[in-house]
Amino acid sequence: QVQLNQSGGGLVQPGGSLRLSCAAPGRTFRNYDIGWFRQASGKEREFVASINWSGDSTLYADSVKGRFTISRDNAVNTVYLQMNSLNPEDTAVYYCAGGVGSSWYAMSADGMDFWGKGTLVTVSS
Repeated sequence: QVQLNQSGGGLVQPGGSLRLSCAAPGRTFRNYDIGWFRQASGKEREFVASINWSGDSTLYADSVKGRFTISRDNAVNTVYLQMNSLNPEDTAVYYCAGGVGSSWYAMSADGMDFWGKGTLVTVSS
């Protein structure tokens, strides 16, 4: 089991930016593809973005494509989600996650084995 520690998030105005971080102790983190998911109030948890273990392949949900960027720095065991041009529809609790058999090109919430605790992102004026 990999412990994921999230940071970032908070309140931002529409059009603003935030960066989320997802860190894990130890070197095993760099063996996993990692995904970001989000869950808005009253809605199902949905896929946002994913990145492969080396950081050279990424995938985005259509709703965030062109606005969000996922990246990772394996030297410090951290995955990032840079979120730009935020709008109220992006308001949700954001989670990072990984799975033993989960691949960056086909991630689903059901297939993940370990999760961060979540961080709230609120986009409001």
